[in-house]
Amino acid sequence: MDDFIAKLPKAELHVHLEGTVAPEMLWQLARRHGTPLANEGREAVEALYTTGDFGSFLQAFRTVCQHLRSPEDYELVTYHALRRLASQNVIYAEIMISAGVMLWKGEDLESNFDGIEAGYHRAREKFGIRVRWIFDATRQFGPDAAMAVVRKAAALQDRGVVAFGIGGDENLAGPGLFREVFACARSEGLRLTVHAGEAAGPESVWKALDELGAERIGHGLTATHDPHLVDYLASRQVPVDICLTSNVRTGCLSNLAQHPLRDYFDRGLLLSLNSDDPALFGTDLNREYLLAQSMFGFSKNELTRLAQSSFQAAFLTPAERDTYLAAFSVIAGDL
Repeated sequence: MDDFIAKLPKAELHVHLEGTVAPEMLWQLARRHGTPLANEGREAVEALYTTGDFGSFLQAFRTVCQHLRSPEDYELVTYHALRRLASQNVIYAEIMISAGVMLWKGEDLESNFDGIEAGYHRAREKFGIRVRWIFDATRQFGPDAAMAVVRKAAALQDRGVVAFGIGGDENLAGPGLFREVFACARSEGLRLTVHAGEAAGPESVWKALDELGAERIGHGLTATHDPHLVDYLASRQVPVDICLTSNVRTGCLSNLAQHPLRDYFDRGLLLSLNSDDPALFGTDLNREYLLAQSMFGFSKNELTRLAQSSFQAAFLTPAERDTYLAAFSVIAGDL
């Protein structure tokens, strides 16, 4: 099964660049910048990667972001992230960048994006992987900060920024605060994605759809508690990013067996499997596919359908989507 999954061409649509920073990389950054974490030692670094609830995850994520301070840092982590993705036969990715955090730190976002692009170009030349970017705002920073992210994203569309999204703690800032922000993003031609139904109930998903016009839902875990919502997602083919390991490691699920992946799939939802913050959660995309097989009984045919739907759920043009899906016919004999 490992070999079969490794052969599948895949897209990853829900992965945070900052969440790809592995402990050894964070240690390198801590020593480069002489931060307090460098004085605390490797044990303190390793401890950050044992998140078991949403609060400890956010703290770990925040610490990683604090150690990304220059275009050179971003080039380094981007190249290594894409090398890791390419090794799993991820041929296309839409990667979230915490643009809102960069602005909150007072950094020059455009310069940091130069570093990200440099890392991407190196990886694309060496591994062939193709990437587009999602600029992510943080709910807790409020609508004005989110609007600043929209403006930056709109200005960088010609450099591969394809979408605007919002994450953070759903329970601290409701969707209603961001109606104008998402309306502006839509008017600028950006695609729209929202973290919803992760740590809050199904009403969070409804509001993301109705109030923000979300085209894709990140997580959608709690939609399972509202059968009407599940039917709506299936009938409208609203893409849902599934992040199995993440939902356990953040404490949103007490155990993986409770995840609604199998029910969602059987009811016809358009799903993609994703690693979310793979370094922080000790996973990768191939492992997420293996979990779908081992925990939920997905057959090889069903795993192939999940891989295909990852391209169908992407913010691609129809022609681009067809080109990627053609890769499955090439390897059909092996599948």
